[in-house]
Amino acid sequence: MLLLPSAADGRGTAITHALTSASTLCQVEPVGRWFEAFVKRRNRNASASFQELEDKKELSEESEDEELQLEEFPMLKTLDPKDWKNQDHYAVLGLGHVRYKATQRQIKAAHKAMVLKHHPDKRKAAGEPIKEGDNDYFTCITKAYEMLSDPVKRRAFNSVDPTFDNSVPSKSEAKDNFFEVFTPVFERNSRWSNKKNVPKLGDMNSSFEDVDIFYSFCRDERRWIEKQNRATRAQRKKEEMNRIRTLVDNAYSCDPRIKKFKEEEKAKKEAEKKAKAEAKRKEQEAKEKQRQAELEAARLAKEKEEEEVRQQALLAKKEKDIQKKAIKKERQKLRNSCKTWNHFSDNEAERVKMMEEVEKLCDRLELASLHCLNETLTSCTKEVGKAALEKQIEEINEQIRREKEEAEARMRQASKNTEKSTGGGGNGSKNWSEDDLQLLIKAVNLFPAGTNSRWEVIANYMNIHSSSGVKRTAKDVIGKAKSLQKLDPHQKDDINKKAFDKFKKEHGVVPQADNATPSERFEGPYTDFTPWTTEEQKLLEQALKTYPVNTPERWEKIAEAVPGRTKKDCMKRYKELVEMVKAKKAAQEQVLNASRAKK
Repeated sequence: MLLLPSAADGRGTAITHALTSASTLCQVEPVGRWFEAFVKRRNRNASASFQELEDKKELSEESEDEELQLEEFPMLKTLDPKDWKNQDHYAVLGLGHVRYKATQRQIKAAHKAMVLKHHPDKRKAAGEPIKEGDNDYFTCITKAYEMLSDPVKRRAFNSVDPTFDNSVPSKSEAKDNFFEVFTPVFERNSRWSNKKNVPKLGDMNSSFEDVDIFYSFCRDERRWIEKQNRATRAQRKKEEMNRIRTLVDNAYSCDPRIKKFKEEEKAKKEAEKKAKAEAKRKEQEAKEKQRQAELEAARLAKEKEEEEVRQQALLAKKEKDIQKKAIKKERQKLRNSCKTWNHFSDNEAERVKMMEEVEKLCDRLELASLHCLNETLTSCTKEVGKAALEKQIEEINEQIRREKEEAEARMRQASKNTEKSTGGGGNGSKNWSEDDLQLLIKAVNLFPAGTNSRWEVIANYMNIHSSSGVKRTAKDVIGKAKSLQKLDPHQKDDINKKAFDKFKKEHGVVPQADNATPSERFEGPYTDFTPWTTEEQKLLEQALKTYPVNTPERWEKIAEAVPGRTKKDCMKRYKELVEMVKAKKAAQEQVLNASRAKK
């Protein structure tokens, strides 16, 4: 609430306009020297006012002027005014003991004092003789003031100050007391810096940033040489730059902090390098572990698969053995039934023929058919059994006849194809009998690819063992072998079947064959069992190496190592391999002897 003073005596108080209760906010912009002083105080963290700072500065300068003691230059009066360029201006003004540290106020005060003392008018009044014109030594005082009062001219004079110590400490001098040697040198040379607030050299506890700032500043600062002679100025500037550079380089190379920083940086890099190497090693170990785990998993999976295959092979072998035993039992039962009824005939010749037919049934019929026929023979009379047996014989003979006709037709077609492919030329390319074809197949299997002079050896082998008397050349053998490769599986089965029939006829025996197809029973020469696969052959060869001749129960162990094969099968295969090796060697020796005889 605003209170107004009361009215004077004899006067009344009147209200002409109501006062507003709310004040108005005005935007003002601070300006002027007082605001400038406030900003300076805030930046300097000072609490004194601008006027106080100015007064303090003036008092400080006045006190310096009062305390300044001029040093009389004894040679002042003997100076030649014409040679003022070579004089010591600081000594002339009595500031020889202050020199470059003298302020402009001190220079001004010194000049004032020298004027009061040495002005020609003062001296003339005192009765001292005065030289005319510029020949008086007072001219030297005036020139000294002109040089030192001008900042540019004063800097030029300071650059050639003969009292300045230009020496640069060597590395050996600062080996053990770096800071004691280099600190005063840098402080002495800081006078030449164009920039104020020159950073200090510091001490051993200075941070890397402070040291880096110091050396960066020193490398940028160079002493400014001002001399009227441009060539001399350039030469001296170059010398001064070299001196400052040498000073900084010597200090930098001797500075123990730089060495410490470099060692820390080196240790840091070594640590990073070691960490990277450790990380890489761990990564390699992880990859190796993963690879080993994968290999172990693959090995286990392979072992599991092999075990499954082995179990399946064993199971198949058991089933096959069971099948063999069952069919062998049924065959023996059929033979016994026929033998019980004297093969249904009183005639010897008819009994022998019936025996052959019964053996044919045993060889051709499957287990189910044999079992059904045995059930019929067991449960019926002799006449009914004979009729059932004869019916079964007729069916088998009809089947054999059809197979024979089909095989002969395929063989005729194969012979025609062979004649077309060979062009029908030469005696060796024609007249390939079934015996020669079987001999060729045997020779091709006996001398596989890789045999030295393979086709010459095969041709020589056929010429030795063939009963046709036809001499075959290597070219004839190659052409016929290529034509046989083009045959279909049925034609190959027919060729093998005919070889088996020939074997039975020549040896007068009937092999105990199982239910395998003719191509399986007669794939190799004179074999009466399932052909050996590549995997079984490898297992047999490995077992023969594992169990040598002196091993007890050798063939039982070999048979166990070859799933699906009996002891008898392994022994037969071994004998065949021995015969094949002997035949190979004999044929190769004959070819070799023949080639030597030609030479």
